[in-house]
This record gives sequence, C-alpha cells and structure tokens, in this order.
Amino acid sequence: MGMSSGGGGHGRTTLSEINVTPMVDVMLVLLIIFMVTAPLIQQGVKVNLPETKAAPVEANDKKIVITVDVKKRVFIGETEVPLGELEEKLKTNAKAQADKEVYLHADRDLAYGIVVEVMASAQRAGITNVGMITDPVGAGRSQKEKDKR
Repeated sequence: MGMSSGGGGHGRTTLSEINVTPMVDVMLVLLIIFMVTAPLIQQGVKVNLPETKAAPVEANDKKIVITVDVKKRVFIGETEVPLGELEEKLKTNAKAQADKEVYLHADRDLAYGIVVEVMASAQRAGITNVGMITDPVGAGRSQKEKDKR
C-alpha cells in the first residue's frame, strides 16, 4: 500500500504540538545555578566593621547604605561621593527622602570625627534614622584574637 497524493485523508498528519520538556529542563538548571551563586555575590565596599553583641536587624527591602572606608572615601551604595557633596546627593536621592533612613557602614579604624561628619550630613539632608552596620562578635575571629588587638 503506497501513499497516494490524492485526498481521502489517509496521508500523514503533522505534529503541531511544541515539546516544552527541554525548555523546562534548562530553566530548572538555571534556577539551581542562580540559587547556588546568589548568596556568594557580595555587594558594597569592603570595610573592617566594628563588632557588637547586638541582635541582627531583619531588612525587608533594599536600603540605602553609606560606606566609609579606612581611606576616608565615602560611598552611597557602590558609587563614590566626595564628603562635601554627600548632603546634596542625599537631598536629591528620592529613596532616601521617601524612607528618611540610611545605614552607615564605617570601617572600625576610622576616626570618630569622620563618622560624625557623615551622620551630620545625613541629618542635614533630612534623614531622621541612621542605622549602624556592625559585625556580630565571633563572625570572623575568635574572642582571644579580638582581645589581643
């Protein structure tokens, strides 16, 4: 029995459904890769934070972080800002003005006066809440190593 090219409906039918199984497999692999690598991604500027025994604060959404490193450079997020322009940058930042809250991420070896200048700039910009970011005791070194400092 050969296939005839004439009508009658006995010819082959084409498969009109799309097979989504390979796409789902690829998406699951990508999901696993992102789940594994996301905690490893660290953002911000690396500073040596002071340590405290305070309980951690849970953050629901992204907050503005002002970082001051040991070289007295000031950053809003990852963008470097001269200390003299910090107040103006915070005044023009819509999120800072809406939340009225920032977090200060300052190196432990900084002079207290620099930290106070940054806090005063934030206050003059209308920021009413300034949170301090610290490392919990025991996060990086043992208590004996800390006592030696």
